Amino acid sequence: MATISERVEIARLSHRFGFGPRPGEFASALKMGVSGYRSQTLTVPQIDIGASAIKEPEITDLGKRPAPNTPEVIPFAQAMRFQSQQLLLWWLDRMALSDHGLTERMTWFWHGHWATSIGKINYAMPMYLQNKTLRTHSLGNFKEMARAMINDGALQYWLDGNNSTIKAPNENLSRELMELFILGVNRYSEDDVKALARALTGYQVTNSSGTLTFNIKRHDANPITLLGTTAAFDGQSASDFLVVREDCATFIAERLWYRFVSSTEPLPNNSSIKSAFADRNIASAVKAMASDGAMSDAKNEMVRAPVEWFISLCRALNITPSKLSTPAQLISYLDKLSQTPFSPPNVGGWPADEAWLSSASAQYRIAFGKWILKQGDLSPITTLPQSSRIAKTADWLGVAEWSPRTQGALRNAVGDPEEFVLLAICSPEYLVSA
Repeated sequence: MATISERVEIARLSHRFGFGPRPGEFASALKMGVSGYRSQTLTVPQIDIGASAIKEPEITDLGKRPAPNTPEVIPFAQAMRFQSQQLLLWWLDRMALSDHGLTERMTWFWHGHWATSIGKINYAMPMYLQNKTLRTHSLGNFKEMARAMINDGALQYWLDGNNSTIKAPNENLSRELMELFILGVNRYSEDDVKALARALTGYQVTNSSGTLTFNIKRHDANPITLLGTTAAFDGQSASDFLVVREDCATFIAERLWYRFVSSTEPLPNNSSIKSAFADRNIASAVKAMASDGAMSDAKNEMVRAPVEWFISLCRALNITPSKLSTPAQLISYLDKLSQTPFSPPNVGGWPADEAWLSSASAQYRIAFGKWILKQGDLSPITTLPQSSRIAKTADWLGVAEWSPRTQGALRNAVGDPEEFVLLAICSPEYLVSA
């Protein structure tokens, strides 16, 4: 029988490096042991049958917005809403139905890191292309990822890169590229922001398609001094220059630690995550993180963000998000919980931990949970005798152990499957990855 420490580590591997177990998967992981399950979690199959079965969304270039008060305005607006909804449902389906969760989990992480919102982009096509770029590079080399993001139309438009010219360099992208994407806070100066802005001039974006072009006439090709080095940079060479710096290795290790291990404890100075990232290989850094002793340290609890909570329920209840009764209702619940994919609140992405535990969010979560449970498969519990439901539910949902208080609440509802499961999925042990 697995120890509580082993259950904790396996639960964390399941929920933090995937989106939680399907029925039977946690029990199988316990039999496999921590080492074997970790290896399985980190080994991405060449073909993910579940993910590959999901049909690509119907996303097209809708072109320029029609003139106001013309007959074309209404069908155009309808097409915009439809494509945005299809894009969202497609990604939620990928998260829920992938057989191996790590790729989608890392794509989700990078979406929060290179945070870009459809609220400003408006069109689904650029966001769709960015999402595919993030997935392609999610476990690859960070240098190649950073290059790809410099050439990403959605990110450039989001941070006003398309308006940056030799005569009027815009500093939004240059600042965030250093502060939030590659180096971290206080690892550059305002002069560096101004210099990098000059190097990033010349890009233009067709917003409806996300197509990025480079106009040499709008680019400042003169030498700049960036972090003490004087040279003529363009976007790609500037990105490469930033990525190879020691601060980049420190910063990405810090971000991985913050999102996967602890948002309250600092990254240790001797962390193997940073050394594993020396060649900027993301998969190596993720492996080091998953193998770190901190993964079994009791103090490194993390609150599950709303999307992660929702997807974990879909996996446990055999739900396909796009097949829920009313897509608009699903999106409304995610909006009320303040986390909808493709709509981060700002360029810094979503918050962590206690930000998701307000009294208002608790009420929305209960209502959301009731709505989901009416459409889910409760047979993993209803087929069990009442005497074993409490213990077996921990394995079904991938919970290390229930507290005495939660066990008492579950015991009082053991004869009512929907109420019983609602209490379990809204319990502290399920909301917090212990």
